[in-house]
Amino acid sequence: MVKIKIISIVKKDDKFYKDIINEFIKMSLKFAKVENLNLFSKELNSLNSKDEIKKYYTNLLLPYITQNSLNIALDPKGKNLDSFEFSKLLIDFSQINFFIGGAYGFEKNFLNRCQKVVSLSNLTFSHKIAKVVLYEQIFRGLSIINNHPYHK
Repeated sequence: MVKIKIISIVKKDDKFYKDIINEFIKMSLKFAKVENLNLFSKELNSLNSKDEIKKYYTNLLLPYITQNSLNIALDPKGKNLDSFEFSKLLIDFSQINFFIGGAYGFEKNFLNRCQKVVSLSNLTFSHKIAKVVLYEQIFRGLSIINNHPYHK
């Protein structure tokens, strides 16, 4: 069974969004083990510049890039995929890590260490909405590759 981990820079998920995310995790269980990991540190409050913050995010996330896994960063400049293309990302690896960066995005060296850089849309979403869209697309992708009727 594939293991999918979503690692994001966020203080915590609001109850409303957490409930939606947990529902998609629950629906995905028949196809994959899906895990939500939120990273945040109060040290961010002491940083002043955008570059310092991006570097701090990068250092928080780097240990979660694992070998023998597909590491995918979500970035507005990433490749736009339709749901069928997205589902193909979920096929060939037993471990898949999705990364959602902070408000200022990722440092270039972090993006270079990921095998894929994907955009969820040409629209800009808040992190909360982006996470919900990602979890929905993961379930939709798993449904596509497992011939489940969710994707019609």
